[in-house]
Amino acid sequence: MGFENAIQQWREGERRLAEAPREQRPALDRVTERLVAELRRRLGSAFTVDELVALYEQGTGWCLDLAVAVAPGAPWAWDQRVVADAAFARYVRDATDFAGGRRIESEQV
Repeated sequence: MGFENAIQQWREGERRLAEAPREQRPALDRVTERLVAELRRRLGSAFTVDELVALYEQGTGWCLDLAVAVAPGAPWAWDQRVVADAAFARYVRDATDFAGGRRIESEQV
């Protein structure tokens, strides 16, 4: 998939989350926050964009399981195109090689 495709999907998830109906936002936000916490548990606080992309490429089925557990009565909060992608979009901001909305390319010597 690569970073460019992943970041586009993640940003689209953020957009969908921001455009969700007001009454759905509390459940969507709870699920997204829980997914960010799980990303932190899985990758730690020091990670690279490539590590996050690799985790995303492995699949987001685990996100559905967490979403159902966090918001069992809110099936709209289980949509991976919203909650998983938004969580990855939030978490990429903490990557050691990400700043200003873009990936920092390391200098080749």
